[in-house]
Amino acid sequence: MAAELHPRSGKLIGLSNSNRTAQRNQPVQEFNHGLVLSREPLRDRDVFTVRIDKKVNSWSGSVEIGVTALDPACLDFPSSATGLKGGSWIVSGCSVLRDGRSVLEEYGRDLDQLAEGDRVGIQRSARGELHLWVNGHDCGAAASGLPTRLWAVVDLYGKCTQVTVVSCEPPSSMERDTERETVEGHEEVVVCGVREGDTEDLTSVVNLAAVTNGTTEEVPELPPTHNRPDKFPNNIEPETALTEHQLFDVFNNAIVSLYRSEDEGGGGRDLGGGTGTDSGTGGRGDRGSSSGGGAVNSNSSNSDSGAGTGNTGSTNNSPGGGAGLGAVTSGMMTNDALLFHEKCGTLIKLSNNNKTAERRRPLDEFNNGVVMTNRPLRHNEMFEIRIDKLVDKWSGSIEIGVTTHNPNNLDYPATMTNLRSGTIMMSGCGILTNGKGTRREYCEFSLDELQEGDHIGLMHKASGALHFYINGIDQGVAAAQTPPMVYGVVDLYGMAVKVTIVHNHNHSDRLRRNNAIMRALSPDVGRPRPALSLTSDPDATDRLLFHTNCGQKAAIISEGRTALRPHATDDFNHGVVLSGRPLRSNEVFQVRIDKMVDKWAGSIEIGVTTHNPAYLQLPSTMTNLRSGTWMMTGNGVMHNGTTILDEYGHNLDRLKAGDTVGVVRKEDGSLHFFVNGVAQGPAAWNIPPSVYAVVDLYGQAAQATIMDDMADLPPLPEDSSEGPTVMSPGSPCSVAGGNSANDLRFHQLHGANAVITNGGRTALRQNCRSEFNDAIVISNRCLRDGELFEIVIQKMVDRWSGSIEAGVTSIRPEELEFPNTMTDIDYDTWMLSGTAIMQDGNTMRNNYGCDLDSLTTGSRIGMMRSATGDLHYYINGVDQGVACTGLPPDKEVYAVIDLYGQCVQVSITSSSGPLDNSLCTSNITEKSFPIHSPVAGVAHRLHSKHGKNVVLLGEGCQAVRVGGYAHGIVFSAKELKTDELFEVKIDEIDNQWSGSLHMGLTSLAPPELPSCPMSGLSPTLTQLRAKVTWLLAGSEVRRNGVLQRQNYGASLDRLTVGNRVGVKRCSDDTMHVFIDGEDMGTAATAVAKNVYAVLDLYGRVTAVSIVSSSVLEDAESIKAPSLSSDSCSDGDEDSPPVGSTKLALVPNTVMAFLENHGKNIQLSNQNLTAARVSSYNQGLLVTAQPLPRQQLFQFQIDRLNPSWTSSLSLGVIGHSPDRLNFPSTACCLKRSAWLLQRDSVFHNSLKICENYGPNLDTCPEGTVLGLLVDGNSCLHLHVNGMDQGVAAQDIPTPCYPLIDLYGQCEQVTIVTDNVPTVGGESGEARCQGDMEKADMVDGIKESVCWTPLPEVNPNKTCEYQALCSRFKDLLTLPDGYFNEDAKYNLCYCESCHKLRGDEAYYKRGEPPRDYALPFGWCRFALRIKPHCEVSSAFKKWHIAYHGTSVGALRRTLDHAQLLSGTSSIFSVSPAKMEGPNGYSEPEENSNSLPDRERDRDRDRDRDKEVPRVQLSPTMRYSGLEMFAPKVQFRDPRSHCCHQAQVGFQVCVRPGSYKVGPQNLGASEPLDPRFSNTEIEWITKEQGGTLLYGLLIRVE
Repeated sequence: MAAELHPRSGKLIGLSNSNRTAQRNQPVQEFNHGLVLSREPLRDRDVFTVRIDKKVNSWSGSVEIGVTALDPACLDFPSSATGLKGGSWIVSGCSVLRDGRSVLEEYGRDLDQLAEGDRVGIQRSARGELHLWVNGHDCGAAASGLPTRLWAVVDLYGKCTQVTVVSCEPPSSMERDTERETVEGHEEVVVCGVREGDTEDLTSVVNLAAVTNGTTEEVPELPPTHNRPDKFPNNIEPETALTEHQLFDVFNNAIVSLYRSEDEGGGGRDLGGGTGTDSGTGGRGDRGSSSGGGAVNSNSSNSDSGAGTGNTGSTNNSPGGGAGLGAVTSGMMTNDALLFHEKCGTLIKLSNNNKTAERRRPLDEFNNGVVMTNRPLRHNEMFEIRIDKLVDKWSGSIEIGVTTHNPNNLDYPATMTNLRSGTIMMSGCGILTNGKGTRREYCEFSLDELQEGDHIGLMHKASGALHFYINGIDQGVAAAQTPPMVYGVVDLYGMAVKVTIVHNHNHSDRLRRNNAIMRALSPDVGRPRPALSLTSDPDATDRLLFHTNCGQKAAIISEGRTALRPHATDDFNHGVVLSGRPLRSNEVFQVRIDKMVDKWAGSIEIGVTTHNPAYLQLPSTMTNLRSGTWMMTGNGVMHNGTTILDEYGHNLDRLKAGDTVGVVRKEDGSLHFFVNGVAQGPAAWNIPPSVYAVVDLYGQAAQATIMDDMADLPPLPEDSSEGPTVMSPGSPCSVAGGNSANDLRFHQLHGANAVITNGGRTALRQNCRSEFNDAIVISNRCLRDGELFEIVIQKMVDRWSGSIEAGVTSIRPEELEFPNTMTDIDYDTWMLSGTAIMQDGNTMRNNYGCDLDSLTTGSRIGMMRSATGDLHYYINGVDQGVACTGLPPDKEVYAVIDLYGQCVQVSITSSSGPLDNSLCTSNITEKSFPIHSPVAGVAHRLHSKHGKNVVLLGEGCQAVRVGGYAHGIVFSAKELKTDELFEVKIDEIDNQWSGSLHMGLTSLAPPELPSCPMSGLSPTLTQLRAKVTWLLAGSEVRRNGVLQRQNYGASLDRLTVGNRVGVKRCSDDTMHVFIDGEDMGTAATAVAKNVYAVLDLYGRVTAVSIVSSSVLEDAESIKAPSLSSDSCSDGDEDSPPVGSTKLALVPNTVMAFLENHGKNIQLSNQNLTAARVSSYNQGLLVTAQPLPRQQLFQFQIDRLNPSWTSSLSLGVIGHSPDRLNFPSTACCLKRSAWLLQRDSVFHNSLKICENYGPNLDTCPEGTVLGLLVDGNSCLHLHVNGMDQGVAAQDIPTPCYPLIDLYGQCEQVTIVTDNVPTVGGESGEARCQGDMEKADMVDGIKESVCWTPLPEVNPNKTCEYQALCSRFKDLLTLPDGYFNEDAKYNLCYCESCHKLRGDEAYYKRGEPPRDYALPFGWCRFALRIKPHCEVSSAFKKWHIAYHGTSVGALRRTLDHAQLLSGTSSIFSVSPAKMEGPNGYSEPEENSNSLPDRERDRDRDRDRDKEVPRVQLSPTMRYSGLEMFAPKVQFRDPRSHCCHQAQVGFQVCVRPGSYKVGPQNLGASEPLDPRFSNTEIEWITKEQGGTLLYGLLIRVE
């Protein structure tokens, strides 16, 4: 037969290479229609073999192969092979299907796991059996009774995109001999090198493999001294040697058959008729003798072709050797097998001999899926099922349990929890008895979180106790007493669609099976060896090696010691490897990173898992595994895919080649990690004893090797939880030592109305407008003495009286019956309610130093028990004093928060918990934190201008605060260059003060300060607002004192002597802070060019010294990957103007929309454009590719339909969308989903953030929106290229961008340019070279000419702008006053200015002077007189504002400038002659002022009064009502009444005005940028002002 493919094939197939090679076209866009058939029918015993040439990772599933009786010449090709009918047998994955129906669930090798280069073949034997061949190995009979005329079928499905036919001929001579020997049944299998006591078992296993598989393969002899070989000796001929995979499969099939036969009545050690062993004492000898027959003997000297007999007799003997397989199969099908009962729920379909149950119409119905066992469960009998299929549509999932009801007599309910008698069910993570909850948190696993492939089991013990098992792990007693006769019951509810009963479920059987396999591969496995502990034994030979079962893209080399991703530059995941055996207690598993690649984000991950690598279907990344797994990833710890610790230890993503990481499980069940030999502290507790080590070669990590030498590892430190943590006096959150992780979270147990989200860091009260109590939350562990537990209020409602209550209790969460309010507890509880301190529900004292009922959103509340038993409260970091004394020092106390009344949502702050490891000097090593000492060059110096309490020493290299706690500001001597690190080391601290060092960058030039250090500087850096200052205070980033970001990195309040802290302005205009050489990431953006380093020796820190140099260090090892900006001018070093920055992106993954989407979506343009074609919903989209870290995914809004309300939403999902059943809207996604909707952020449909970014409902056509996940797993929104900051944290990998084309938004297109324009004018970037150098001020460049700024309002549909325009029309002002081009009209409402990415303040003129944008106003550009357009002088003018009345508008516009006669209560008032300070206090206001023409006729001596015009650089002052009075008007469209104000934006000539104080008597700052002493400008020169635009504000 010719080894060719038939010319007719699936519609997406292209044939080449003489019809020997088939390729699926459009492999990234299409996953099916890839059928090919053999050119001619198969001859008996011919193996039609193809090689997999290419695979892609876009899809699930892979190659499928089989045979069909359908002639390809007249075949109507279906989309996939499983659609073939009329006599077709297809192997798909590890299942065998006949005419599209499953006939065998577990068969051979899983085809989905095959890689490029693997060969797969199909054969019809002479006996009419179907055989699958993988890499030359026969997987055994898959089906029988096949017709004679069959064509081979290959389906290039899913990941498989190209195959080549390599042969179509009978097996080799060796394989033919093997086949013949199998039929005759006389040959035996011998394995040498096995321990003497195991010979009988092992030989029987191999012989049984021969009968079961229909083939006997000779195992070569191994020398007894060869320990754990990875390959066979060289002296074995290749024709007779077996590969490791072949040998593995032989034993795998043998042992599966063995235990199946045991389950169905097989003898214990007698594997099929041997006379050399006593089966009467076998494990199940009382249930009958062996089921095997012929040629199966435990002793080679007693070989017999007849049926064997055991001591217990035989009930199923076979007359000859050929019947052995039939005997085994017969034994499996006895009525004693545990199957599903024929009577079941109305939507259940049974298959696979009643071992598989499936719910019909899973996308339309979620219940009526109850199935029960066909007989009662025996005592100590395991009933275990495997989840085969889930759908991602419903909430809730599978439920399992027992019932006393007989299925023959039961009227099946819709769900089993509706049954009110005789039923115990596990639902979620709780236990329901007769439909009512009896145990709320039975185990840490939730059935709702299990994935396809997970196992669930239960056992009815002889004692009457009921146990549940998740993936083989006993979850403990669920019910102490159950009736003696119960049936197993499974409810395929919600997401659960299909399950299969697993018969080889026994955990000890799995362990025995694993040991047998490993003994076959290495005779020494299983023998007792001394454990490799922290003091290693050099003579130990039982080495930890990697298991051969590894990720798809991983390989094991060097005799099992090294794992690598061979194509690390092509793939970033599928690199999971596990240890070959479980770890022993105190045994350290440590690997060295051998090789790194620079292409990806993320790096190595390490941990432990309870899953046996021999049976585990390895995920793409280990953090995707939802059961029995603990992993350290980055600097956090994840359990079952959920983050349980943030900022645990050193960040693994920053390790380099040569660094080492390790993990150990201690005897007490705690889990510890090591980085470069340094213990990172306890990461988790209660780890099961039998766990395997896991390494995930993810992202940058390409190769790692197991380190055997543990002698140099230090002893494990004692847990910090065993004793009190030393705290620094005066600062409850400043811990001076310790290595505990910040693991404080909210406990999973809580009040009925409380919800815990955000990885346990956020708590909220649901139904907050209808429920005011029942929302108590408690800390996940007890507080240590001196440890601060602090939360921040994130949301409140103005509906109830009363608010948050906070305190401590010594009642453990597991023992607490949560009351309505915590003050109802009458023992061991101390609470602060309002101003009252309450103990056990009784008021101890009133009028405590703070009132919790008066706190607002953003307020922080902390509590701390001191070592002396005093309870302290902290409000916004300030100690309120001792609240009560006498808390028992010997009792544990837990923090308690009652989300009562007005308080709805809180989150734990970064100030809570003990010291971060990264700041503990005892844990710092040269490898874990790169130390960059000053290089050759000029060391940095401090400027001679500084705070009054500072003294400089050592030629300006050291600063000491000599008095007080403030006035300690110091500057760098020179401006910092781009990417230049300024770093200091803390030399001295004084613990009598609280607070700590502040550090940042400032545009304030120290040379401009007065010479006297007593003046010109504020006492603290947070109050420095003369120029723009970006600083880090604690863990908060501030800009001119205004909070910009919370929880940034490690807190500076925790620094101690020896710690180093540095600051750098990077080339992408961002500020980065470094702590002990570690980059904490981007702290601030849009930082000016000419900045100085500034630090404040505040509080505890009294002395620092410089450790950095002015010569740029090699920043490659300390610079975190980030988006950098480029200028459009090649020769200009200055940064581009705000609004026209370009992002220089690394080569990006090409993104396209997935074919699976909402039903109203239509894709086009190579899946780059998506349109909603009907209705207003069902418009969900996801990308086909996951979003790589640090890559910006952008799309443009193409079309809006104003007929609808609301608009699009966008975000990311953390699970594969291939099989996702999309709901009608994105807000219905409740699993691993982060969504940006309007101006809020949602996680799993719960709101976690408000007032984030612009309102997406107002985005006009042409808006470019983007999503980016940074290296810290934080999600960012970009609007027209402008980063809106962090929207959410802890985004998993991989994640997929999600878009909901809802309401007005009907079409979007993915932006594919590698260099997208950010902001810009009319979508085009302004080139920097087009501007004059004089126009550059502090790194912010803008057009400074007097003509209207050529900015385009991005929000073409802004309702506020339309309302202001209608008010302008009511003023009946001539159109000739206004610019005809409406594009120069700008709206400064919140949505519009955020869409443009406006800064709040800019500079203008020469010399440059700050002015504020008029946020909240709308500007209508005025027409400029022609003679002004040729004047270049106005390019140097400043910008100011002038508030006026509606009645004064016309006259002002007539004169085109502000005049002395303007009838405005703001603009003009008489002033006396100038005093010493340049201006005088104003007289009383007068709207009737002297006319200059009349003054000209008077005597010059009487000309004592001159008119003056008042201006301001901010509308926060000019727009006050006393200057711009409000008028009421009725909107002609809505007929609603509004109030409006008017003003002018003007250009003012430098030198024509004086700067003076406000005259309103205001004590608070009117604008954070401008001091009240210089917020008012006064001009007396006619012609010194030029009208720029009319400003209108409407309320």
